[in-house]
Amino acid sequence: MAHILVADCHDSFVYNLIEIVRSTSGCSYEVYPIEQCRGVCLDRFDALLLSPGPGHPTEMDGLSELIERTYRCMPIMGVCLGLQALACFFGGSLRQLSRPLHGHADRLRLADAEEVWFKAFPIESCIGRYHSWVIDEQSFPKELQVIAYAESDGTIMALRHKALPIYAVQFHPESYLSPYGSELVRYWLRSVHSRI
Repeated sequence: MAHILVADCHDSFVYNLIEIVRSTSGCSYEVYPIEQCRGVCLDRFDALLLSPGPGHPTEMDGLSELIERTYRCMPIMGVCLGLQALACFFGGSLRQLSRPLHGHADRLRLADAEEVWFKAFPIESCIGRYHSWVIDEQSFPKELQVIAYAESDGTIMALRHKALPIYAVQFHPESYLSPYGSELVRYWLRSVHSRI
């Protein structure tokens, strides 16, 4: 059974993400507030799920430190703030939107139509955006690869690491505005399960 560490970055959506993990066969999980993850023994876990959260990722106590402790030794999936934190960790920077998007419906444009992570995701379906920061493409880290953009404004919506099992989405897959988003999370969870 894949045992998932869910790092709660203090977002009300985290329990919707947890429900996806809970309802996926072959997975168990433990949830810790991000600032308490310093004391967690990582050997007990097979993967890390970084939740959404408020603010800028560099201001979230313990977030960069947790990525540093885990990125070489376990798969990671980041959601919203989690994507931003991963981009910053690998050397990227963010820019603030002129108008925050909270509950904004959009669609994806895939950068690579063959990306396996999105095979179960109908590309014409909606995604829910809830964020005020985005990755600045001018500083996009060379270790990472863009998977998808937002159809409306070209913002980076999904990425992966080129060599490590690290994936992230800017949109909220657990939102009711992302009706097929749970399939992305489950695909990632199944990939974690297949590694153990």
